[in-house]
Amino acid sequence: MDHDSWIKNHFESYSKSHGFIFTPKEEIQNRLSRLREQMNRKGIESLLVAQKMDFFYLSGTTQDGLLFLPLEGDPLVLVKREIGRARVESPLPVVRSLPFLSRLPELIREHSDKIPEIMGLEMDVLPVKNYFRLISLFPEIRFVDASEIIKRVRAVKSPFEITLMRKAGQIGQQVYGRGREFLKEGMTEIAFAGLLESEAKSFGHEGLLRVRSYNYEAYTWHVLSGVTGGIVSQSDSPMGGLGLSPAFPVGASEKVMKAHEPILVDFGICYHGYQVDETRMFSIGKLPKKFTDAYKACKEIHDAVLAESRPGVDCEQIFLSTIKLAENLGYSENFLGPPGLQTHFIAHGIGLELNEFPFLARGQAYPLEQGMTFALEPKIVFPGEGSVGLENTVVVAGQGCEILTPLEQEIFEV
Repeated sequence: MDHDSWIKNHFESYSKSHGFIFTPKEEIQNRLSRLREQMNRKGIESLLVAQKMDFFYLSGTTQDGLLFLPLEGDPLVLVKREIGRARVESPLPVVRSLPFLSRLPELIREHSDKIPEIMGLEMDVLPVKNYFRLISLFPEIRFVDASEIIKRVRAVKSPFEITLMRKAGQIGQQVYGRGREFLKEGMTEIAFAGLLESEAKSFGHEGLLRVRSYNYEAYTWHVLSGVTGGIVSQSDSPMGGLGLSPAFPVGASEKVMKAHEPILVDFGICYHGYQVDETRMFSIGKLPKKFTDAYKACKEIHDAVLAESRPGVDCEQIFLSTIKLAENLGYSENFLGPPGLQTHFIAHGIGLELNEFPFLARGQAYPLEQGMTFALEPKIVFPGEGSVGLENTVVVAGQGCEILTPLEQEIFEV
C-alpha cells in the first residue's frame, strides 16, 4: 500500500489508538465564529494565518501551511507538504495543496471568486521578508495587523481546552511526586532536570513549550539551587539561573545541589499542545528561617490573588495590589526579582503558548473574563543566596478561579 492510501485508509484510527485527540469540528467552528465577530467589528475582510499555533488553533493541524479565512464562506486550508495528514487532522472541509507560494493569489481567487481588498496578518510575529513577499503577490490588497484580535479570541478557553490543560496539570503532579523520590545531595541541577523531563515524557509530556516572541525560547525545566536562584538572565522573569553556557545562559546548570539551600523547580508541561506552568520548592534537609518565611509570604500573595481573581476584575489592579502586599510583608526590594531588576507582572496568560493574554501586570488595564487561564507566580529573590516561589496555572470561573495544577503547595523536604 502506498503512502497516500495508507494515510487515507488507516492514519486516523492508527493515530487515535496511539493517544491522539483531534480538535472537534464544533470546537473549530466556534473559534472561527468568535474570530469573525472581531473581524467584522474591525472592518477586516479576510485573514491569512501563518503562525503555527494560530494555524493549529483555527484549523486543527500543524502541518506546514496557511489558513485563508474570509469573513463569510468556508475557510481555506493550504498545505505545503503532507496534505493527506492535514485532511485527517483538520475538520475543515476545504484542504488544498500549496506547492508554491506564488500560487496563493490564484487559489484564493478560485476559492472566493475574488481577491479581498483588506487582509489581516499576524504582524507581531510575521517575518519582514514574508510580509514583503505578500505585498508583491497582492499589490491591490491593504494589509492590516490582526494579531491582537486573534490573541484576544485565544485568551478565553473552551471546556475542551481546559480539559487538556487539566490533564497537563495531572502530569505535573506525577512529575513532582517522582522528583521527591530521586532528589539527593550531590546531584547536579541539570541531572535532576533531566530526570524530571524523562519522567514527564513517560506520562505524555510533549517536551516542547511554545512562546509567541522574537528571540525568546522556552523550555521545560528550571532547577535553581542556592546561589543560582539569585541570578538574573535573558528571560523576563524574576530569576534566570546560571544555565549551561553563554549560548544557553538560563535554567539548570552543572552546580551541585547541597543540603539546607532552597531548590526552586519551575517545570512546564505540554499535553496535546496545551501548557501549564508550575513552581514548587524543594530542600535537602531543613531550610533556614529566612527562606521559609519568604515562602510563606509568597503563599500569602498567591492566595490573595486567587481570592481577588474573578470575571470583571481589572488585571493591572490585581498586580498593583500584590506590590502593596509585598511591601507590607517586608519584601518590596526582593519581590519579583532582585533590587532594581524586578519584573512587572505577577501572572502571564498560558495555553498553546506561555505568553498569552491575560497578563496580571503593570499597564494591562482590562478585565478578567470567564475561561481565561494564567500562570500565577509570586517569587522572592535574594541575590547571592537563593530564591523562593510558588506558581500555579488557574482558570477564571464564574465566581472565582480554579487551580489546574493540583500539586500540594508545601516545601518538599527530602
